[in-house]
Amino acid sequence: MTTTGGRRALHGWLVADAVSVTGTRVSMIAIPLFVLDSTGSATRTGLAALAEMLPLVVFKVLGGPLIDRLGARRISIACDLASVVVVASIPLLHDVGLLSFGGFLALVAAAGALRGPGDAAKHSLVPALVTAAGVSTERVTGLSATVERTASLLGAGLGGLLIAAVGPADALLIDAASFGVAALVLAWATAGLTTGTGEAGGSSDDTSYAAQLRQGWTFLRGDRVLLGITVMVSLTNLLDAAWASVLMPVWSLEPGRGAATLGLLFGLFSGMSALGALCAATWGERLPRYRIYLGAFLLTSLPRFLVLAFDTPLPGVLAVFAIGGFASGFINPILGAVIYERIPSALMGRVTSLSTAMCWSLMPLGGLLGGVLVDAIDLSPAMVAVGLAYLAVTMLPAIDPRWRELDRRPDPGPAATPAPPSHSAQAG
Repeated sequence: MTTTGGRRALHGWLVADAVSVTGTRVSMIAIPLFVLDSTGSATRTGLAALAEMLPLVVFKVLGGPLIDRLGARRISIACDLASVVVVASIPLLHDVGLLSFGGFLALVAAAGALRGPGDAAKHSLVPALVTAAGVSTERVTGLSATVERTASLLGAGLGGLLIAAVGPADALLIDAASFGVAALVLAWATAGLTTGTGEAGGSSDDTSYAAQLRQGWTFLRGDRVLLGITVMVSLTNLLDAAWASVLMPVWSLEPGRGAATLGLLFGLFSGMSALGALCAATWGERLPRYRIYLGAFLLTSLPRFLVLAFDTPLPGVLAVFAIGGFASGFINPILGAVIYERIPSALMGRVTSLSTAMCWSLMPLGGLLGGVLVDAIDLSPAMVAVGLAYLAVTMLPAIDPRWRELDRRPDPGPAATPAPPSHSAQAG
């Protein structure tokens, strides 16, 4: 693929990801409200969340060998197209009175089972896009993080407006349509994209499925840096889930705060994070990864917990959230670049799927952790405890010399990711 075609593939991939993430954020609001609106049961709402998340994690792992066998592009497009049918079936069956709660849970589970490998396949395309577009891995991962955080922010707002206008059931039709648009854009933009395992991503390996799955785990377990990143992110995701789903909402219940203040803080943090990710995309290839990693986590870990725990005035809270959000934007581009550079192309689908699934595996327990801590020791001590745990988890690399390998970049050469020209304009 020519550089022009490679740029088209990169831009199209970013657009497809933006559309997909926006639609997913709409469904994250619409599905629980749909259950509450139709059943009035908080328990059934929780069951719906579990029905989506569990298959998502399981099939993200199980889909890895298929991504390497059939190609990331094919799996991504196929999962998105199938998701159109599955997600659209929920409001359509509901409108004609044919949707039981059991059938609803089955469709939600199917949507999660498709989203797991579909998302993994999209992100497995990164090394091929880096090579085709002739840009650095940090450029692609930085742009991806910028798109994801911006689309998440806009998708949440769009979801609220759509549900207010047409109701939660019909809002799911928008989510279904987003999968179709994402599939069409990706199919057009990446036509002819060459990956490390052949045209369009197919692998000729005739090893059994179970053996391929084991190969992915063996590689991940054997690379101490990749395994360390995976464990660290899974723990920070657990703590972030406790912070976002329980600690912050409880904090907002105090007089003078409220939902508006909560939304302002989340929006500020997300917006500044998107700005940080954009800066990482622009300058990340020239920055020292290890030191940026440590500095970013120092700014985004404990301070945001402490200002809430000790009743800091709102201007101070806003300043800390702005700084922490901006710093957090550098983290995913750095870690993503390291992950993609360390995994052989033939194992990309298996290892990234397994790593991502592990990163997500503890998130459903975050709300439970936050609730137990608040009930046991009250909100302020819970904030401090979670903040200190966050700091400890993210600062362990400071005493482990292996993490200095974050600064190791591929050597330039025919088999390596090409470095961008110093004068190249920013992609995207």
